[in-house]
Amino acid sequence: MNIELDAIEARVIGSLIEKSLTTPEQYPLSLNALVNACNQKSSREPVMQLDEVTVQNTVDGLTSRYLIRQKSGYGGRVAKYHHRLYNDEIGDFRFDDEEMALVCLLLLRGPQTPGELRTRAARLCAFEDVAQVEAALQRLQSYEQGPFVVGLPREPGRREARYAHLFSGEVEVAQLAQAPVADADAGQDKLQGLERRVAALESELERIRTLVGPSATDGSAVPGQSGP
Repeated sequence: MNIELDAIEARVIGSLIEKSLTTPEQYPLSLNALVNACNQKSSREPVMQLDEVTVQNTVDGLTSRYLIRQKSGYGGRVAKYHHRLYNDEIGDFRFDDEEMALVCLLLLRGPQTPGELRTRAARLCAFEDVAQVEAALQRLQSYEQGPFVVGLPREPGRREARYAHLFSGEVEVAQLAQAPVADADAGQDKLQGLERRVAALESELERIRTLVGPSATDGSAVPGQSGP
């Protein structure tokens, strides 16, 4: 594959793909609409805060690489942009609706499991089950011009492995596989800390019982106090 996108380019292309599928009546996008799409707080990971100049420079670079086409405005109308990543007359490959939806999600949200992809693809393309997602991922891996996605090692505690796109070059699989281990270690440390606090509280409660006697902790009156 002769396409390699940096993080901002992937966000721009992914946002254009998403809007072409979810709001076709508003597509292609103006620069302002594209900036807003890139900076959405929902369905984006990580959330970005790109300014108009950065997005315009990115669009210009992608246009020079024939990955975006500008639709010039007439009579003072605002110029608009649409992607040419695939299914374009000059493109080298074609994706079906299922593959297109998965590529879009992976560009916008990074590595995900087939189950996550099925849930999040609802507005882009309906998948009947996880098996249908996995079949589309396999097709993306077997393209002659690809592969376009790669399977990652299954994380501890997960039933499914994640998949990542390859439009930004080879994925550091070993590095991604190590990240969940660190998270698991942090969770274990937190659990052990809570266990120590519980043990300390139990020890303190036992010390109080020893000092004041059992009546103070079982609901009875403390010796020396009169009844109601």
